[in-house]
Amino acid sequence: MKSFSVFIGVVLAGTLAFAQAAKDETIAIVGSKKITLEEFNKKYLEVKNQAVNPPTKAQFLEDLVRYELGVQEAEKKALEKDPMVQDRMKQELYRALLEKELGQKVQKISVSDKEMEDYYKKNPEIRTSHILIELKPGATAVQRAEAQKRAKEIFEEVKKSKRSFEELVKLYSDDPLSKQAGGDVGWQNRTTLVPAYYDAVVNAKTGEIKGLVETPYGIHIVKVTGVRAFENANKRQLRAAVFDEKRKQVFNEYFDKLKRGYTIKTNPKLIE
Repeated sequence: MKSFSVFIGVVLAGTLAFAQAAKDETIAIVGSKKITLEEFNKKYLEVKNQAVNPPTKAQFLEDLVRYELGVQEAEKKALEKDPMVQDRMKQELYRALLEKELGQKVQKISVSDKEMEDYYKKNPEIRTSHILIELKPGATAVQRAEAQKRAKEIFEEVKKSKRSFEELVKLYSDDPLSKQAGGDVGWQNRTTLVPAYYDAVVNAKTGEIKGLVETPYGIHIVKVTGVRAFENANKRQLRAAVFDEKRKQVFNEYFDKLKRGYTIKTNPKLIE
């Protein structure tokens, strides 16, 4: 019986040694880098599970060889000292930190129907038509004054005119995309409209006209033509918007806490 136990021990030891040898078996040597079979199989499995059309093992081996060649050649040329490379490395460090610190918290975010409904009460989908008085970024003081004067004159006419808003759009609007449709820009929400535009009309009633609303596109005179009920809202977009709000909260809380450990000074006046 003792001799049988010894025999089994020898067999197991031999099997383990063979398995270890297979793990350590070298599939490639590239300069100073040795790639083991275990390392190759692990990386290949990751690519195979993620790619729709994964490479063959032979193709992937060539890719690994090229990768190691590239890394070693970059190190030989001291590219890690290049300012552009250093900036990219910092970006990767930033992304890695967020993934490590916040990744799981973001993955655990859930959005309930109640949360969507509460959000929607303050941020409904709105349909509007508008008259645009173009005012390009970088306009001179004279151009800005002219645009504002024209916008005020048109707004006054809109308020007292017996013509329909659609007719006035065709007469005065500088927006070629919506002009032929009476200024209609369709159903929009807070994430699809310029903030100043949305904020100007979010609490308006159907049929109400708002002006003058300035955005990067120019000066708008806006008519609200519809406010969509929650039941008919785009739930997919709504869920994404609420998720984004909750994700921002996770980020804000993290960085507010992080800031307490650092000395930070800013000078906002320089960008006013």
